[in-house]
Amino acid sequence: MALDRIEKLVEKYFEAATSIAEEKELKDYFASSNVAPQLEEYKPIFKYVVQAKKERFLSTLPLKANKSKRLIWLSSVASVTVLLGVSVFTFNNYQHQKSVDTGTINDPEIAFRETQKALAMISEHVNKGIGSMNYINEYEQSKNKIFK
Repeated sequence: MALDRIEKLVEKYFEAATSIAEEKELKDYFASSNVAPQLEEYKPIFKYVVQAKKERFLSTLPLKANKSKRLIWLSSVASVTVLLGVSVFTFNNYQHQKSVDTGTINDPEIAFRETQKALAMISEHVNKGIGSMNYINEYEQSKNKIFK
């Protein structure tokens, strides 16, 4: 009867359905000297589980301090490089802005005429857009007549 129970527990163990108490019972059984011949093949598995549980890692891992110093050095160099690049870009951009002609007109009459031209051009483009909207309104009205 006990052999039957052990065989069922082994099946449950390989299906990952055993409790901790049942696993302890299996470990105790396979650690004993009277294991049934048909279950001998499972003995190394449970022996390994017991042995692996006892193993401990006692060795120390050496920490290399020079890598951390090297990392600090590299990050400092990278920061200086980025700062230098941003500074050069800003300086060049500032110099370019100073040399660009902004199109300032000193005579008020000429400025007034140029402003009128710009506003007329904007008005012309807005009117084209409004004209296109008439087609959309006509389409909407036709669609509403059809689908209502």
